[in-house]
Amino acid sequence: MNTFLTDILLGVIEGITEFLPISSTGHLLIAEHWLAPRSELFNVVIQAGAILAVTAIYWPRIWQLLTGWREPAQRDYLLKLFVAFLITSALGFIVVSVLKFKLPEALAPVAWALLIGGVWMLIAERLAADQPDRQTITWRVAILVGLAQIVAGIFPGTSRSAATIFVAMLAGTSNRAAATEFAFLVGIPTMYAASAYELLKCYKAGALASENWSSVGIAFVVSTITAFIAVKWLLGYIRSHRFTAFAIYRIVLGAVLLIALATGVA
Repeated sequence: MNTFLTDILLGVIEGITEFLPISSTGHLLIAEHWLAPRSELFNVVIQAGAILAVTAIYWPRIWQLLTGWREPAQRDYLLKLFVAFLITSALGFIVVSVLKFKLPEALAPVAWALLIGGVWMLIAERLAADQPDRQTITWRVAILVGLAQIVAGIFPGTSRSAATIFVAMLAGTSNRAAATEFAFLVGIPTMYAASAYELLKCYKAGALASENWSSVGIAFVVSTITAFIAVKWLLGYIRSHRFTAFAIYRIVLGAVLLIALATGVA
């Protein structure tokens, strides 16, 4: 496929999947298996485009938290965001720097994570539906969301947004909108930090000079625009719909991918 079209396609995939509960890392690994594989730097930069879009969407809420920190409720929420981020950062540093974790190149783990994650979403949605509507973010929710981000990072195909949203819903914040907001707000500094860390590693390794920045720039812009549209749609969708459609999509995609791998198509 033409490089320009590939850049656009990868940008669209990243933008759509980064915050929808279907796994951006999993989709990029699948796409790059059939398309031209890209550098880690490429994937990090286009991810930053999606984060930028969500930051813009949530900027009024972020500004409210930053300027209203003297209010007990705002300060409490901000502190819980910070603790969740701190848990993810500390454990993430151990996993990457100490344990030298790297994403798998094989697609089988991604396929299984998609399928199992989809089944888990259906079960979690059903369990959350039996709870009374609660919008409060408790300390248990904050801690478990921080841990869930690490689990999602270790198992590509799990989906960071799916893991954090459903952990929050099962841990006490049964309201979908409230759980999604906290999960997304925690994800903003988490992914900025992860992107900055990867960029620093690439800089030290001298990978910046050899990168095709035209391709990166195209995919970055496309990712930013696509993510903005996708998240705006999602926030409206979840007000009156469950996540069932996303769960079914994950199950079908995971099953199809496993069949493709078993038959030698992939």
